[in-house]
Amino acid sequence: MGMTSVLTKENVKKKDTDIEIQGNDLNVFIQSASRVIAPLWPISTFAARNPWMGLENQPFDQVAGWLKNTRDVDIYPSAAMIHSAKNKGEIDEDFLEMGLQRWLDSHSFTIPQDVAERFCRAGLKLDPLPSSLLSSHKLEKLVNGCSGFDRIESFYAQPISSYIENQDGERVVNILDQHVIKWSKLYLDDSQAGWTMPNREEGFYRAWQHLIQYDPALTKQERKRLKSWPQDAHMALQEALFALEIPESEIQTYLEGHLLSLPGWAGMMLWRSQQSSHEHALLTEYLAVRLSMELALTKPYLPLEKVRSEKKIPMTPLLAAWIHWGGLTLEEWSQMPASEQNEYLSFAYLFDEKLRRKLWLEAWEQTYTDRLSQKIISKQRENNKKSALAQLAFCIDVRSEPFRRQLEKEGPFETIGIAGFFGVPIATCELGSKHSHASLPIIQKPQHKIKEFADEDVFQTYKQRKQAVHSVSHTFKTMKQNVLASLLLPELSGPWLSLQMAARTFVPRKTDRFIRHLRDAWVRKPDTKLSLHYDGDTEAEIPVGFTDEEKVNYARQALKMMGLTKNFAPLVVICGHGSQSTNNPYAAALDCGACGGAAGGFNARVLAALCNLSEVREALLTEGIAIPEDTVFAAAEHDTTVDELHWLYVPELSEAAQEAFERIEAVMPKVKHHVNAERLAQLPNFQSKRKNPMAEAHRYAEDWSEIRPEWGLARNASFIIGQRELTQDCDLEGRAFLHNYDWKQDESGDILANIIAGPGTVAQWINLQYYASTVAPHYYGSGNKATQTVTAGLGVMQGNASDLLTGLPWQSVMKSDHEAYHSPLRLLIVIQAPREYVERLLNNNSVFLQKVQNGWVRLASIDPEGRWESW
Repeated sequence: MGMTSVLTKENVKKKDTDIEIQGNDLNVFIQSASRVIAPLWPISTFAARNPWMGLENQPFDQVAGWLKNTRDVDIYPSAAMIHSAKNKGEIDEDFLEMGLQRWLDSHSFTIPQDVAERFCRAGLKLDPLPSSLLSSHKLEKLVNGCSGFDRIESFYAQPISSYIENQDGERVVNILDQHVIKWSKLYLDDSQAGWTMPNREEGFYRAWQHLIQYDPALTKQERKRLKSWPQDAHMALQEALFALEIPESEIQTYLEGHLLSLPGWAGMMLWRSQQSSHEHALLTEYLAVRLSMELALTKPYLPLEKVRSEKKIPMTPLLAAWIHWGGLTLEEWSQMPASEQNEYLSFAYLFDEKLRRKLWLEAWEQTYTDRLSQKIISKQRENNKKSALAQLAFCIDVRSEPFRRQLEKEGPFETIGIAGFFGVPIATCELGSKHSHASLPIIQKPQHKIKEFADEDVFQTYKQRKQAVHSVSHTFKTMKQNVLASLLLPELSGPWLSLQMAARTFVPRKTDRFIRHLRDAWVRKPDTKLSLHYDGDTEAEIPVGFTDEEKVNYARQALKMMGLTKNFAPLVVICGHGSQSTNNPYAAALDCGACGGAAGGFNARVLAALCNLSEVREALLTEGIAIPEDTVFAAAEHDTTVDELHWLYVPELSEAAQEAFERIEAVMPKVKHHVNAERLAQLPNFQSKRKNPMAEAHRYAEDWSEIRPEWGLARNASFIIGQRELTQDCDLEGRAFLHNYDWKQDESGDILANIIAGPGTVAQWINLQYYASTVAPHYYGSGNKATQTVTAGLGVMQGNASDLLTGLPWQSVMKSDHEAYHSPLRLLIVIQAPREYVERLLNNNSVFLQKVQNGWVRLASIDPEGRWESW
């Protein structure tokens, strides 16, 4: 049961003794090694990322073992987390017993069954072995007398800097990391620094090489070594690997170790390399810089003695486990034959801590699955859909579920779930902006640009006023970063900023509203229209607007994805979602993940406007989608922090649509009150009986000292694909992504395949982002919000020199320092469709099949007769 790297090395047919590595071969090694990290995009467009997206061709359990072996990172829930979940009733121990029996049945051993079961059940209590037992002289004497147990495990080859630090106690890795962080910050800086890194246009490696020879943090000898280093990054990396005497068979593994040392900075380099052809070799340059620095710092310690890649399994904890959990006495052990002792030790080795926690996690997941299935199956009803006064399409986001549930209780409203970009792959450009935002899932690229525009006279006034505001902000920032002007700035701005600080601290709601209203009153954004029609510019990077055919295609596609092709209500509202918070670097994390970390209102406006076009409706009619003449599409945005619905686009309404609109407006205060009360009750220290939920929701959003304005998508656990009637009467506790799907309208299975490939992938990434930030916050999270530093304009660090933090802050997943709020369960995908639909999906989608088989997601289905099946 060797614990080697689970990543398959590329079969490059070259001898280890070869000095030259061809550029193409080196690129292969780098490309293969990059699978251990995930691209990291700037925090301003924070969207969930699956930290293990490159490892899904390996079983989850195998990756867990590899991470423990390579980085000492546990990705199974801790014992404390499991005990807490058990005490809260989230784990049914019957499922734990079933899992244990399955494991015992799958292994052959000569140990008596009752003895093995007693040992395992005691071990599953997850109590640590007593330190007094582990240090016992009698135990040590018995271990020394054991023979025959000679298990050897392989371990991951360390970077030489790590090996020197572990062997000699020198702080080589820490020093190396500090240097790499410093140069990465300088190169990647996004307009935060007053002085930028010289020669950045030549690339990271060349810019670093220009400056490294003058770095006072290095010794004279180290600077001298690096001054004469190759000017090409590929050559430098090759030279470093050769000088460090890394065999070619271990190059990929060695590069993986360095990428895992600072996965945040490496991930940002990887993301940047994927964004432009100019920086396509940025990850290579990063590795060239890091390994060149490593060579310079470790040169005095080279050459090293042969580094061992194997170690003998220690017997002490295995024997102690049998004494503590198995009830054996030292005398009984000493009287066992050597062969029997070996069998007992081998069994204890197999039933290790990782396996024990794996069984607990599976029991936790199965408990959730069982309770969800009972909740859904017990409340199934006949599909006697009544005509709705209004239909409202929300994002699949788990925060939409409580809002939809409360809205449906208040009137004849039908709610629909769909990915929050509504199937329109656009880059949005707001009025007066020179920049656009890719408002779609980050796994896709925008195909169209949609601009806001207004009448020229009002636009010019708006533009001038907005530029005035921007000019003040820009001047303040410039003075703050200027050496001389920054000395004068406190004298000029001190009184005003002191007043603002006091106001924001003591009356945050009134202050925030005053500032916002003052800004809005000054800027006065005019009514805008959207550039829906293709402008004919063939030289644009992406076309502005849609052709007539594309308008019809996107409208048809969205309506089919929603299952809304007949029985239209008088008013159909497309609802994007966003959030509001103050002084929050992670604001984008609370917006729509399907819109690339932005609010989804713009996409909602686009789809609603398309569906109102007469030419689009006429074309859809020829395809059997008849939208009644008095049906009107409108757009709104659901603010998930305060649970309000803001109208963005309300065209002229028919009489029936006007009635529906007024009905929605009438019930909104009640809906908001109930959802606020339900959601805020989950936040720490909120006393629902003493406080007004609606007022408190606004305080959380507007208080600049609030570290947890809302829970976001914490506790997400399932993704349900089916008709709304399946879950309409169920309180899913804001834990389920809900996507409408009617298998009867999907004979080819294409709609289901698109849901799994798009929204299903986004949901899985969100789930694993929260999972990783909960189980391994020190490696995959971003620590305490209160001690974070925004750096280089693109991310956060702890202090002034840490890795670029990749995950969520602990306030997003933890209730307190000792209690998790998020339950780290792998996503359960539930599909309402006949069994053959699911089989076809798995047969046609090998990537999804691999995720299911390797344990990255779980899969269940509900057939037309209401039978639940786990796959």
